[in-house]
Amino acid sequence: MNYMKKLLIVCMALCLVFSACGNCNKANGTDKVAYSRNAVIYEVNIRQYTPQGTFSAFAEHLPYLKELGVDILWLMPIFPISELNRKGELGSYYAVSDYKAVNPEFGNMDDFKALVKQAHSLGMRVILDWVANHTGCDHEWVVKNPAWYEYDTLGQFVSPMDWTDTYSLNYNNMDMQAAMIDALEFWVKEADIDGYRCDVASMVPTQFWDEVRISLDKIKPVFMLAESSEPDLTVKAFDMVYNWPAMFLFDDLVIKYKKLLLLKFQKSLFSCLGDWFYPFSADEMS
Repeated sequence: MNYMKKLLIVCMALCLVFSACGNCNKANGTDKVAYSRNAVIYEVNIRQYTPQGTFSAFAEHLPYLKELGVDILWLMPIFPISELNRKGELGSYYAVSDYKAVNPEFGNMDDFKALVKQAHSLGMRVILDWVANHTGCDHEWVVKNPAWYEYDTLGQFVSPMDWTDTYSLNYNNMDMQAAMIDALEFWVKEADIDGYRCDVASMVPTQFWDEVRISLDKIKPVFMLAESSEPDLTVKAFDMVYNWPAMFLFDDLVIKYKKLLLLKFQKSLFSCLGDWFYPFSADEMS
């Protein structure tokens, strides 16, 4: 038991050491997004947070979230959702049909800008969930710029994983990269957001993210969070990454710890009952 406790403490310490910070947003020794180092990041699902499922309805809850100690609001994708090959009635946020528009279910652009402005007035930052690896199947690029996508040997669009409501983008196409960077710049310029949480970031070339960071920081210092555990992403592009290895380690420890407790319980139980109740021993159960 003592061994397990010590192991858990060591793992927690490792989490603090390895979870995440790059040097990409430091100038003259000063961290431009120092606020993020011990920040409470709160993921927001606009559709589900309130009965109305709108920007305006959610904005009414900002003082409450501030009181809870939230520093950064991470909004799940707020963009229109593709209809072609849509999964379910409402579709997935991660099948984006337009990178420069808001989902009309949530409100309009002015509603979103008002939300960001109110959050800033309360001392909170706002980052958007960005899906750069793929678009929805009816994104305008599919028709206007088909060369911006990946194809299989039969000449068909490629859907990553089992995400059949999306098509993979071709990052060997520099025109596509430029258009994606332009879209990322759009929200910083137009809505004054404070950065991005980038979905499956390691499925996109690090070279692209490095260029994104340079472009965005020319507008304002941004906070960048990668859904990835790849260390190279923190060299220039991202301030934080996910600590997947630690998560898997903790999962494994919990499973082993539960098995250890169960085994001890079984041995204690059988040592008390003996053959009177069970015709087998604890060793046979282990």
